[in-house]
Amino acid sequence: MPHVENAVLCRESQVSTLQSLFGERHHFSFPSIFIYGHTASGKTYVTQTLLKTLELPHVFVNCVECFTLRLLLEQILNRLNYLSSSEDGCSTQITCDTFNDFVRLFKQITKAKSLKDQTVYIVLDKAEYLRDMEANILPGFLRLQELTDRNVTVIFLSEIIWEKFRPNTGCFEPFVLYFPDYSIGNLQKILSHDHPPEYSADFYAAYINILLGVFYTVCRDLKELRHLAVLNFPKYCEPVVKGEAGERDTRKLWRNIEPHLKKAMQTVYLREISSSQWEKLQKDDTDPGQLEGLSAYTHVELPYYSKFILIAAYLASYNPSRTDKRFFLKHHGKIKKTNFLKKHEKTSNHLLGPKLFPLDRLLAILYSIVDSRVAPTANIFSQITSLVTLQLLTLVGHDDQLDGPKYKCTVSLDFIRAIARVASWEQAGGEAMGLQVPTPSSKL
Repeated sequence: MPHVENAVLCRESQVSTLQSLFGERHHFSFPSIFIYGHTASGKTYVTQTLLKTLELPHVFVNCVECFTLRLLLEQILNRLNYLSSSEDGCSTQITCDTFNDFVRLFKQITKAKSLKDQTVYIVLDKAEYLRDMEANILPGFLRLQELTDRNVTVIFLSEIIWEKFRPNTGCFEPFVLYFPDYSIGNLQKILSHDHPPEYSADFYAAYINILLGVFYTVCRDLKELRHLAVLNFPKYCEPVVKGEAGERDTRKLWRNIEPHLKKAMQTVYLREISSSQWEKLQKDDTDPGQLEGLSAYTHVELPYYSKFILIAAYLASYNPSRTDKRFFLKHHGKIKKTNFLKKHEKTSNHLLGPKLFPLDRLLAILYSIVDSRVAPTANIFSQITSLVTLQLLTLVGHDDQLDGPKYKCTVSLDFIRAIARVASWEQAGGEAMGLQVPTPSSKL
C-alpha cells in the first residue's frame, strides 16, 4: 500500500513480509510471529503503523508495564473487551488469574460480531520479559490459535534472538522475522525526512550528513540521533538567521557547528543535561562542566566500593597497561623516562578516548587504591554490573570468550575528581586523605 510505504521508510522488505502473513482480514493468519532486532530498528513502529493503517483489530501490550501474569492477561482481555464492546459503548472490567481462565474468557470475548469474522492480533512488546514469568505462558501464547480455536495471531517483539526463548522441552515454532540495523544511508533518508518546513530539504539533508559524519561511529540509535539532530539544528542555522552565511555556505556552517557537536559527543546516551539546559549552554557558549546541577550522574549516590571501582576503571581506560607498575607499586624498579615522555608528548590519551581493559586489570588497580583488603566477592562483581547498567562503564565482549569480557569507562575527568573527593572522605573517616587521580598531562 502506498500510504504504508510513505509512513514507513527503509523497511519495505519487512512491511511486504508482514502484509503477506496478515493476508485478508477474514483469512487465518500465522499463529505466532517473532520479530527481533536491536534497539531503534523500527520493530514497534512498523508493527503499530501497519496494524493501524490496515485497520486490523489488535491489542498492544508492553511486557515491562505488565510485569506479572495477572496484569498481562487482564490487560489483553480488557483491551479486547473494549474493542468488542466499542459499538455498544459499555464494557466491564475483567479479572483473570491463570492462563486457563484467559483461554476461556478469550473465547467469550471473540464471539462478538466485530471480532468474529476477522483476525485478532495480540502484540507483546519487550517479549523477553515473558521468560521471567510462569513456564506455560510462552508456549501458551505460541499455540493460542489452537487452544482457543479462534482466528488470532500473537506477535512477539524482542531485542534478543529466538534461540534464547526456546524452552528445553520444545514448543511451537513461530515465524521469525529479523529487523536489521539501519545503514548510514537509511539514517540519512529517515532523518532528512524530518526537515522543518521553513528550510529547504537540501539544506537539512546537508546538516544531517554532517551530523552522521560525527556521530555515526559512536551512535547508531535512530532515537538518539533524532534527538541530537533536533537539539543542535538551531545552532547550525544561526549563521543563516543572522545573515552571515547562506544555505550553501557549508564551510562556514561547519565551522560554526563543529565545537558544539564536540560538546554533544560528551553526552551521547548519558543525557547528562536536558534539552532546555543544552540550549542555554549553547546560547551562553559555556562549558558543560561549568553549569551547576546539569549532570545527573554527579548526584548519583554510589556504594562505597563502586566509587573506587569507577576510579580504577578510569585509570585503566586512560593509562597504558605498562605504566601500572609505576603508578601503583612502591618498588617498581627503574623505568626509562625518556622513551615514555617522547611517546606521550605527541598525543594525549584523552584525545584518543578511553581504551578497553580486562577485568583482572580493573581488580588489580582497585586493590592498590583501597587501603583495606578487598576480597573478590559477589558483592564486588555485582557493583561492577550495576555500573554497566548505569552506563558509567561499557561492557564489550562476553564471558565465553577466551580473553574474557572487557570494559571501558565513559565518564569525564571532572566526574572522577568529584567521586574521588567523596571516596577519600569516606575512606579516611571524614578527613580527606588526598586520593590522587592523574591529570590529563603526561600520565593520561
